[in-house]
Parts: sequence; structure tokens; C-alpha cells
Amino acid sequence: MTTYTLHVPDEVDPGEPEALDRAKLVPDAFVWPAFWFSALWFFWHRLWLAGLLVLAAEIVVWAVGLTLGLHPAVGFVIAVLLSWLIGLEASSLRRWTYARTGRPIRDAVTASDVREAEVKVVARWLRAEGARLGSEAPRPATPANGRAASPALGLFPEAQSPR
Repeated sequence: MTTYTLHVPDEVDPGEPEALDRAKLVPDAFVWPAFWFSALWFFWHRLWLAGLLVLAAEIVVWAVGLTLGLHPAVGFVIAVLLSWLIGLEASSLRRWTYARTGRPIRDAVTASDVREAEVKVVARWLRAEGARLGSEAPRPATPANGRAASPALGLFPEAQSPR
């Protein structure tokens, strides 16, 4: 089971159905395309700053290996380890970019695949809309029994009515 995070713009009210059109689901899992294509994967997903950071890290590692005169096999192992780290952290960098650009994490669901996650997110989001609409209904000013509301729940003498 994978955990998916929902990212929706700040200005959207909880439960607003149109907001799901602009929502992004990010799985918390290893990202194989980011492992294989590293910075290109970030640019494909329009994560410009994260892509530039990854590209800069790859260039620095390459330059350090070149100046130290490392054997090509060692350079290959370091490049694979760096790609492995990028694959592990790609989802986190994606969430960081969304939070930085005004799309914080609004919800998290656990699902076996992205379709199940989408169903769960839509159900929760629309349930929030129903709760929001239900909370706007007027409430009575006094409780049904006619006594004033007390936070003490009757456990203290001052909360009970005098006899």
C-alpha cells in the first residue's frame, strides 16, 4: 500500500468540487522514471527549481570525480547511487515544490494504486463539502432541555442547579 498526498491551491475551500480539477496526487514511493532520467523527469513535471538542483548536484559529482581522477567504474557506481537517491527523494522534492508554490498538502490517503487513491480523495473531498454545507445550518441558541450550556458536564457542584 502506498500513501498518496493531495495538493490543492491555498485559495480553494475544502470540499469545492472544481478544485479537484487542479489537484495533484503525489505517491510516496520510489520513482523509477526519476531514477533513469533524473533532471529530465523534474523538468517534464515542471519542477524547475528541483530539476536545476538535481542537475547541479550531478554536475558537481561529475566534476569532483573528474578532478580526483577516479576510475570510470567508481564514477559509474557514484552516478548510480546518486540516481538511486534521486529516485528515493523525487516525491519529496515534488511535494516541496508544490508547497512552495502555494499547493500545500491538504490530505493523505493510503491505497494500492492511483485509481483507488483518486476515489478515496474524491469521496473525502466531497464529504468535506457536505459537512461544510451542513455546518451552515442555524443552530438553536439554547439546548433543548432549556438549561444554559455548561462546560462542566454536571461533575462539579457549581454546574448543577440549586435544589
